[in-house]
Amino acid sequence: VQLVESGGGLVQPGGSLRLSCAASGSFSSIDPMGWYRQAPGKQRELVAVINTGRANYADSVKDRFTISRDNAKNTVYLQMNGLKPEDTAVYYCNADVRYISGGPFYRYWGQGTQVTVSS
Repeated sequence: VQLVESGGGLVQPGGSLRLSCAASGSFSSIDPMGWYRQAPGKQRELVAVINTGRANYADSVKDRFTISRDNAKNTVYLQMNGLKPEDTAVYYCNADVRYISGGPFYRYWGQGTQVTVSS
């Protein structure tokens, strides 16, 4: 399984970006899918996760970010509005994959996409 992210970039404070992460390969199921981020000198932290259609968010992004998923495309999105300089980080897509129904899951990560919020 490969997770390929896109949509990062440079945006001014208050602006918006939409990240995408597409999963490719053969598998039985892929759930949950989520987004993490890592700022320079800080630990990687959970931003948002969607699990069987239910979304959870870090407190720092609630009411500004929205995670969604297109099951037909095995793609997860992160709509980021009201961006702040403190949102600057490398954003990583994450997914738990099962190759056999009811079997063990394997966790995969994308390569990361840079989001920079600056004027």
